[in-house]
Amino acid sequence: MTFADLMTLLMCFFVLLLAFSEMDAAKFKQLSGSMKEAFGVQSEVEVRTIPKGTSVVAQEFSPGRPDPSAINSVRQFTVDSNRNTLDALSREIKEIEETREHARRLRLALKEEIEKGSVSIQTEGMKIIVHIMENASFDSGMADIRKEFLPALTKIADLIDNNSGEVTISGHTDDVPISNSRFRSNWELSTSRAVSVAHKVLEVANVDPENVIVTGHAETRPRAPNDSAENRAKNRRVDIALVRGKDIDEYRTMSIAASATEDDGDSAPENDASEEMKP
Repeated sequence: MTFADLMTLLMCFFVLLLAFSEMDAAKFKQLSGSMKEAFGVQSEVEVRTIPKGTSVVAQEFSPGRPDPSAINSVRQFTVDSNRNTLDALSREIKEIEETREHARRLRLALKEEIEKGSVSIQTEGMKIIVHIMENASFDSGMADIRKEFLPALTKIADLIDNNSGEVTISGHTDDVPISNSRFRSNWELSTSRAVSVAHKVLEVANVDPENVIVTGHAETRPRAPNDSAENRAKNRRVDIALVRGKDIDEYRTMSIAASATEDDGDSAPENDASEEMKP
């Protein structure tokens, strides 16, 4: 305690000596300047206003003048072709997503039939193709749907409505000719099978007949070469194609027509291709 008291008294003594001593202000400023240059101490600038952000718009653009300018008229062109193109692109992306979701529901509903090989589902952009194979749906050379396959066809029809797009039902056969008391050729056989499927679809599905197309292609559109019994079995089928986005082509046609109109308008007189607005 005595030592601590002594140290405190000595500190107070030297503080008093420092307070009573005189300091050479000129030498102190010179010394402080040298220290700043040696250690790179930056000078302090007094800030009297709050820092504000710089607007890029204010730097690059100047406000308009209210008084009339030297230009007598302002010409403004309206182009809708780009907007139509973007609308068609966004619609196409949306339709592709809905097509994939629809195909997923079909695969889930027909999981058992797909595993047996009696049905296969294929997607192509905005199109879903349901392949109904002959081995499970029709007897050889006949156009009547088997009773065992009617539940599966009902599942397909339940997932078809007016939002599914255009419904095309097409019949296909192999290249083996047919001629009996009921069918004169593969054309009649393929068409009759497609009609049988269409009747069932229209009976169950909530779809307008105007959106349904029935065709028969005989052996003209095979899925595989008709060089083996296995490949011929793949070709004997009825396809149900659900095509979405029919109106997207109309948007694209409008866009092309608008672009052609703009090109014709560029060569026309300025008074016809522009709209004047007095300042």
